[in-house]
Amino acid sequence: MELMDKTINSYFDVWLGPRDPRVKGWLLLENYTPTFIFSVLYLLIVWLGPKYMRNKQPFSCRGILVIYNLGLTLLSLYMFYELVTGVLEGGYNFFCQDTHSGGEADMKIIRVLWWYYFSKLIEFMDTFFFILRKNNHQITVLHVYHHATMLNIWWFVMNWVPCGHSYFGATLNSFIHVLMYSYYGLSAVPAMRPYLWWKKYITQGQLIQFVLTIFQTSCGVVWPCAFPQGWLYFQISYMISLIVLFTNFYIQTYNKKASSRRKEYQNGSMANANGYTNSFSSLENNVKQRKQRKD
Repeated sequence: MELMDKTINSYFDVWLGPRDPRVKGWLLLENYTPTFIFSVLYLLIVWLGPKYMRNKQPFSCRGILVIYNLGLTLLSLYMFYELVTGVLEGGYNFFCQDTHSGGEADMKIIRVLWWYYFSKLIEFMDTFFFILRKNNHQITVLHVYHHATMLNIWWFVMNWVPCGHSYFGATLNSFIHVLMYSYYGLSAVPAMRPYLWWKKYITQGQLIQFVLTIFQTSCGVVWPCAFPQGWLYFQISYMISLIVLFTNFYIQTYNKKASSRRKEYQNGSMANANGYTNSFSSLENNVKQRKQRKD
């Protein structure tokens, strides 16, 4: 294992250049192997989990879901607060910020972004709960792609560009996750479900987040600083892939459902009309039959 780690690290050093020494020795960041193994295990569970659960009763998981979602809500709120205050303390430039000019604020951002990276490992549990509850329809290509890639992407971010211009997308995403996980936590309580109306707007917020991240990342391309350009181009490409997938999800989930409800309403109206007509015809026939019998 040690030989493999050294080989992989040497390849990364050749391709991406020297790592940021400020994260040397940090948990899970020294070698890529643990992150890769966690990702492979995640994909195996996504594949084998529904097969295992096929003939079993779904688990409720209600109590643990409330605790889990509350925990991620608080963690996301903490990360959002720390990132915003760190950016203000370091006087970060919105248009382009390198990784070595924020002083002590850079270290604050790095520490918070490590938690952001680690939270992507915790969020694998989102999928595992879907499997245990047999909500397999929620395990979409978008869901698996997003979860499996984020942990890996942020391992590389933390090793090469752990602060500076990397802060923006994580800050927006942490804010969106405060809304998202608070929604999921409340929805685990049946009595609260009728009052939860903002699920659609969370998806809209995610799409706005991706667009804003592309805009802010593009600023670093147009008005460059010492932040590596390759990372900016990669982030723009990744955000575009998420916009495509999330837009498709939004159309499939909300626009088609609304269209389906309208059709059901129309069909229901016609059924009622037909029911009334048929009843009236039946009544008319009964009256005619009685008249004939009287005659």
